[in-house]
Amino acid sequence: GVLLTGANDDGAGGLRAIKDAGGVTVVQDPKQAHMSMMPDSALRAAAATHVLRLDDIANLLLQLGGAP
Repeated sequence: GVLLTGANDDGAGGLRAIKDAGGVTVVQDPKQAHMSMMPDSALRAAAATHVLRLDDIANLLLQLGGAP
């Protein structure tokens, strides 16, 4: 699961469920987010496996997907 910028906290619970089920969860670095409420909420919910900048999120997804 990937959670990006946003003005609500509704994504944190879903991201936490993904992490609890053993999934990889990625949260955009709140310092880079246009609106940091959603990434901050995910961090408070301990729902992040990774906290990354946008460019780094793209690279991680390529790695996880097996791209060369």
